[in-house]
Amino acid sequence: MTATLAIGPYGRGDAAALERAFDARRVPSLAEAGALDAAVRQDIRAVAYRAHDPFDADAMALFPSLGLIANFGVGHDAIDVGEAARRGIRVTNTPDVLNDDVADLAVGLLIAQFRDLIRGDDHVRDGRWPGGSPPLARSLTGARIGILGLGRIGGEIAARLAAFKTELHYWSRSRKTAPPGTWHGTPLDLARSVEVLIVSIVGGARTRGMVCAEILDALGPGGVLVNVSRGSAVDEDALICRLQDGRLAGAALDVFRNEPRIDPRFMALGTTVLQPHMGSATQKARSAMAAVQRDNIAAFLDGRDLPTPVV
Repeated sequence: MTATLAIGPYGRGDAAALERAFDARRVPSLAEAGALDAAVRQDIRAVAYRAHDPFDADAMALFPSLGLIANFGVGHDAIDVGEAARRGIRVTNTPDVLNDDVADLAVGLLIAQFRDLIRGDDHVRDGRWPGGSPPLARSLTGARIGILGLGRIGGEIAARLAAFKTELHYWSRSRKTAPPGTWHGTPLDLARSVEVLIVSIVGGARTRGMVCAEILDALGPGGVLVNVSRGSAVDEDALICRLQDGRLAGAALDVFRNEPRIDPRFMALGTTVLQPHMGSATQKARSAMAAVQRDNIAAFLDGRDLPTPVV
């Protein structure tokens, strides 16, 4: 009998660690979890969650004794946190340990888009270099860059971009006491002031569609959007239309609305750099995230304070 269920595509090492620590049972998805025998589900007190399916009221009802959903990742918008709180179920996430790697990727995506690195690589591999060099690219030095959401990750992005002599602007719900640049009171004001907008906000209903058509229009035909937060934060239809007709210069995206089955129109856009949600995809970050998740489960089962509670 086990008190812990691991849901999602855990790698061999992380799955083994969960089994060693908690005798955890593992299933690949919520659908398979729902198919478990009722007596098994009755005994589950903690869920280690590494999936994207909505963990809503119906999912929570599958586990009558559930007291903890330990999410693998910072973003927890797949989990109905309000419903969990109503049911007395604690929710945790894995903050901080991935900040550096996500910030590194954000800057890397921006460089790749500005300097057209993907097409440059293709130019060499395809043997076209003897026939001439690719078109001139865009310089990052001195660019006016806005960071939408100056939390843990946004602050790390700002610190890295300072080395490129960029002009930094930001929006957050409040002005920072030691700002890395100019604070703007609204996302729209921010977009009007910059040529690059890097999205680094939390996911969920509160930020869904925050980067809307009006904000994209404020960026203008020279503007570039970088998103390392959540696909739900951006109106993808508005983004694609503006990339198609030149009302926006480009985009560099690590997250999408319906990932991994993203809008096929992205594939035809030569001004985009696309990544398969790789922000925290380093051995160091993923190992640390798994450790934080296990620490939360251990604390819950032992009756101790949770290290990184959401609710």
